[in-house]
Amino acid sequence: MRIARITTKIVNAEMRNWVFVRVDTDVDGLYGWGEATLEWKARAVDGAIKDLEPLIVGRDPRDIEQLVRIMTKHSFWRLGVIGTSAISGIELALWDIFGKSVGLPVWRLLGGKVRNRVKVYTHLGMGDMRSVYESMEIGVMVDKARAVVESGYHALKAVFIPYTHYTTATKDIDHAARMMESLRAAVGPDIEIMVDFHGRPASASAALAYIDAIAAGVPMFVEEVMPPGDNAALAQVASKSRVPIATGERLVDRREFDELLRLRAVDILQPDICHCGGLLEAKKIAAMAEAASAGVAPHNPAGPIAGVAALHFAVSTPNHVIQEEMVGAVPWYHEVVRGPIRMIDGYWQIPEAPGLGIEVDEFVCDAHPFEQELIHSTHAVLADGTVVDW
Repeated sequence: MRIARITTKIVNAEMRNWVFVRVDTDVDGLYGWGEATLEWKARAVDGAIKDLEPLIVGRDPRDIEQLVRIMTKHSFWRLGVIGTSAISGIELALWDIFGKSVGLPVWRLLGGKVRNRVKVYTHLGMGDMRSVYESMEIGVMVDKARAVVESGYHALKAVFIPYTHYTTATKDIDHAARMMESLRAAVGPDIEIMVDFHGRPASASAALAYIDAIAAGVPMFVEEVMPPGDNAALAQVASKSRVPIATGERLVDRREFDELLRLRAVDILQPDICHCGGLLEAKKIAAMAEAASAGVAPHNPAGPIAGVAALHFAVSTPNHVIQEEMVGAVPWYHEVVRGPIRMIDGYWQIPEAPGLGIEVDEFVCDAHPFEQELIHSTHAVLADGTVVDW
């Protein structure tokens, strides 16, 4: 069995262009699908996949560890998030091929089942991007949160920390406190709430001010309370926070995760399987986290193939905590990819089909070709014109 070719389908889903990756083999009818979606970088990732293809065509697709090493080492230049996202999409497709070739679901090949169902959460609007990033009024947020709960979820995430710089304003802290208080009152004590700071506070003191303001609402965790990079400052926040700290969606190198864990700067790691190098790399990161008494809750705001990959990861990873999903991102989410994601009472069920268990409808893909994504980040400007983190 040999890799014959690698192709891509870019599918516009409004906020994002999903990048689907197809790896064909020289065995008739045997191919695999992966996903390499990266916000506002779809064309760059597509180009990186084309650059990586010659390195592995003609090789056995089941030698996944070796193929990832070839793509990483023989590229010479360190790849960054564009390159690792390209590798991730290819790697997921290789697992799909491997599973199909032996008639087993991918989670079996990753070590087998460690749980009987997977706890999931979604965002306001079930993943509709405008609901996620533009629900900053208490009444709107409460209505959307109730709709999530009524749809069968037991956990949700909200983004309501205002655009911030190095200091905080009293009115912003008070507003965040009221948002959390109203959200908790609306959904009750049994619904898990996560609050995504989106890296908006630029200092540890600003991050801690918001954490203290919302702590009474008992969030499951607060996410990206600072932009990635200043691990010492994040460790300072973690040492003083009453709320578990989660981060990692913008990290792509195992060494970046290692430093966070050594500093005890995080309680829950959030690697993105579509960015960090794929399932094998995500499993290694999870093992490092487990050794440092940390959980994993993978980042996943992307398309349906990414969701299925996260499902297989969750089934086979002991320190998995909860899985992010966005099945409501577009109305036709389940049309473009037919797969095993099935939620019952707030939990995904265990898939049994070989490989990832998906089929991509390429006609639906072609009905949603690449378009410029909706760019929310242009809103991240303070009143005086200062550009801050989105």
